[in-house]
Amino acid sequence: MPDDPSGETLHLWRAYVPRWAHAPLSGEGAARFGGRWNAIGTPCLYLAMEMSTAWAEYNQNIGQHPALIVKLELTGARLADLTDEAELHRLEIDRAIHTVEWRAEMDEGRVPDTHRHQRRLSRSGFDGLIYPSFMSRGGRCVALWRWNRATGPKLVAIDPEGRLPKNAASWM
Repeated sequence: MPDDPSGETLHLWRAYVPRWAHAPLSGEGAARFGGRWNAIGTPCLYLAMEMSTAWAEYNQNIGQHPALIVKLELTGARLADLTDEAELHRLEIDRAIHTVEWRAEMDEGRVPDTHRHQRRLSRSGFDGLIYPSFMSRGGRCVALWRWNRATGPKLVAIDPEGRLPKNAASWM
């Protein structure tokens, strides 16, 4: 599926702050602050391919923070798989991209290489990418830049009993 938006469903996980339970598909927090694979102003969802990876990435070894974990289904996405050496080579991305100190570079007013690659990949038609987890050995994460537009990838939260709130009023 990574380079072929064939309609195959990819199951993903997201751990996020409970206050935003009503917005499991929002990438606005990442847009506001920027992230490893998105510049400030670019919405992005940071997801994981395993529930344990979502939990580890959310907590970042800082402690155990309350979180909401939701399962998602993604279809029709074109993802660059940066966990695959052949794909890295084909995309002309050095494996050192996984060790870029993107936050320090942003703090110094520089544009991290991860942001440059994100823009290039997005212009090339990729909707996001798969990258190795930094907090869960062997885990894989997904940074998704495009979802739920008129055309392109579709992302839905799995909530068969309708337990997720519909708006922020439940937190007031």
